[in-house]
Amino acid sequence: ASLHDLGRYPDAAPAVEAIARRHGVDPACVLPTAGGAEAFTLVARGIRTSRPVVVHPQFTEPEAALAAAGHEVGRCVLSRESGFRLDPHAFAAGGAHADADLVVVGNPTNPTGVLHPAADLRSLRAPGRLVVIDEAFMDAVPGETESVIGTDLEGLLVVRSLTKTWGLAGLRAGYVVGDPAVVAALRSVQPPWSVSSPAIAATVACLSERAVADAEAGAMTIAADREVLVRELASVGLRTAAPSDAPFVLVDTSPLGVGSVREELARLGFAVRRGETFPGLGPTWVRLAVRDPQTSRAVAAAFVELGRLNRVA
Repeated sequence: ASLHDLGRYPDAAPAVEAIARRHGVDPACVLPTAGGAEAFTLVARGIRTSRPVVVHPQFTEPEAALAAAGHEVGRCVLSRESGFRLDPHAFAAGGAHADADLVVVGNPTNPTGVLHPAADLRSLRAPGRLVVIDEAFMDAVPGETESVIGTDLEGLLVVRSLTKTWGLAGLRAGYVVGDPAVVAALRSVQPPWSVSSPAIAATVACLSERAVADAEAGAMTIAADREVLVRELASVGLRTAAPSDAPFVLVDTSPLGVGSVREELARLGFAVRRGETFPGLGPTWVRLAVRDPQTSRAVAAAFVELGRLNRVA
């Protein structure tokens, strides 16, 4: 937004139009938000729920928002043995979470990188249940193949963010796409003008045809660079927890010892995301961002320099 626009109150209409056009949905199905985090707060405050369940390990903000709103939050913790993949039967009749009236799941999931089939996520829907899907990293997936955004949004709410691909965390720009009745409920509890004029302008720009094409090209590059990172990690005896479709991989460093290697890697110049703050993971788990091949080789060498692993030929 031009600086002279800051003298006026924000008008979100251009962002609404851009979101609806980008995803081919009715404007009533979209709502710009101050990042994905505001969307989760709106869900916690605007949706009536007595049995919310969050699928873990995943981004912790949805559960924190629900708890802050006074909800008792259930957890569906996926295991390494299952490849951190969701079993829809857990939410079907007779399943452990059959009574859930709100389900929150990431796709692709942060931090595992698992991309759940859209059909599995749609199958979670049931009378009286809302399924919220965090697609913050979906635009890093070539073709966005498993997005649930489409013509049938009943019982679904998708949360998107400009923070990840576009590096706009400080701007707080995001949006939701979903069941129009659900979107209306969120709109009713959203504070006035919560999305700033610069964030609205960024939303319009990042959803333009050119920007979408750039994001797709970037997603293809990420996929190629991720293969290099996975290969380099394997060469030093470290494997990813599951095949990742995200711009990061989750790695269990337990072959190095029982503690966290995060601080040791930091001393060698590499910042990684610790895993123990994600429900279901422990201190030996770390999330590594996908970078260029040279950086991937360097981080693999850093693991070797820790003195506990020998490179495998």
